[in-house]
Amino acid sequence: MTQQAAEVAKRRTFAIISHPDAGKTTITEKLLLMGKAISIAGTVKSRKSDRHATSDWMEMEKQRGISITTSVMQFPYREHMINLLDTPGHEDFSEDTYRTLTAVDSALMVLDGGKGVEPCTIALMDVCRLRDTPIVSFINKLDRDIRDPIELLDEIEAVLKIKAAPITWPIGCYRDFKGVYHLADDYIIVYTAGHGHERTETKIIEKLDSDEARAHLGDEYDRFVEQLELVQGACHEFNQQEFIDGQLTPVFFGTALGNFGVDHVLDAVVNWAPKPLARVANERTVEPAEEKFSGFVFKIQANMDPKHRDRIAFMRICSGRYDKGMKMRHVRLGKDVRIGDALTFFSSEREQLEEAYAGDIIGLHNHGTIQIGDTFTEGEALGFTGIPHFAPELFRRVRLKDPLKSKQLRQGLQQLAEEGATQVFFPQRSNDIILGAVGVLQFDVVASRLKEEYKVECAYEPITVWSARWIDCADKKKLEEFENKAVENLAVDGGGHLTYLAPTRVNLALMEERWPDVKFRATREHH
Repeated sequence: MTQQAAEVAKRRTFAIISHPDAGKTTITEKLLLMGKAISIAGTVKSRKSDRHATSDWMEMEKQRGISITTSVMQFPYREHMINLLDTPGHEDFSEDTYRTLTAVDSALMVLDGGKGVEPCTIALMDVCRLRDTPIVSFINKLDRDIRDPIELLDEIEAVLKIKAAPITWPIGCYRDFKGVYHLADDYIIVYTAGHGHERTETKIIEKLDSDEARAHLGDEYDRFVEQLELVQGACHEFNQQEFIDGQLTPVFFGTALGNFGVDHVLDAVVNWAPKPLARVANERTVEPAEEKFSGFVFKIQANMDPKHRDRIAFMRICSGRYDKGMKMRHVRLGKDVRIGDALTFFSSEREQLEEAYAGDIIGLHNHGTIQIGDTFTEGEALGFTGIPHFAPELFRRVRLKDPLKSKQLRQGLQQLAEEGATQVFFPQRSNDIILGAVGVLQFDVVASRLKEEYKVECAYEPITVWSARWIDCADKKKLEEFENKAVENLAVDGGGHLTYLAPTRVNLALMEERWPDVKFRATREHH
């Protein structure tokens, strides 16, 4: 095996998906602790603790204690290199969250044991399903009251349409939580709480049918054995191929806050999740072990460092290897660039990189020339597919407080839209500027960043727009006819693409019926 193939085989690139408050930030920190990447797992900012979570960095996140932007963290674990993409966990996550899932090979779904499957989890699973991403599941908060575990598995199967195969099974919960039983390997992992930076030694009881297990479970023993028989009769067994195909999820139980069960999940990612996969480009399929470098940009983040007014483009490497100072072709522009200062990330800590391989996420300094979806290669003209814009679900009209700053407003909105968290639309029939987003928090984020970074104050007004659709039509004459008829509702987005802003669901259905030759698209590939 070549050195490059060996490096690729070591990589595991995954994202964490969850509903807000399911414990995602805590589990992120405990995973980093496993990789010895941080010595103290800082707890999320709360009433009891004034420390900030290690992976939340933008000013607004510091104030609110939520991870709005996607961080990337790389750390070693058991001879492997883990690339962990932390997705915004706040209920008002953005398109960024969806697009991050296009850059990973697997995902870890975190569920709150007291609440089960929640709306954000459903939305994120829908995006994972577009690419049949393998999912590992972790049912969290066993140190509190949880719902019946069998009920939780049924809910995963019914709501998320994926088979659930329990790997561990909880012994009690809340004050009676005694640990988990490993179903396939017949041993008990005893629960001892480890908070903050404590890494507790794991105590194992071999075999459920043992005096030690009976003593540990006490009066609960017979009931637990009975429950297990039911579970083993009713639940799916783990099947590696079904997992890889995105049809089945292995399920683990634990408590991230109590630092218990997180290592089982990380072991599952290392043992079962795929190494970096082949990626489809318009021209051909690109294999990770190919010698020549290729990668695509899935996210742009402005001002990661208040000290540097910069923008960073996050790139997923698809093949080959990055070497410091190498020459790359920026395919969309047809330009060759020498990259000597690519970054690797540890939340807001960044280090310059000497080398990186397929599966790694690297950061490129961007002075406004790089866009989401851009491909970089060693010369070949490739365009990777499957990095979409998603139609916004919420809209506001932007009103400027100081009319003399309209140039700064446009520039600021354009740059923030390039990051991909919001979209900006310019109606053809007015001078309005309309902002569209997937989550309502994005409007606050844009207003506060315009003020902080561009010194522009704006307010929002409600506007009657139900959804946006990108317009496509092969017949030029028909398109012209449509543009004349629909001009009241037409706009151009930040990338110059014609967009129909539908005032209501009924209106959109009527237009689609009336104009069968015109395609109204809910997603748009980055070109």
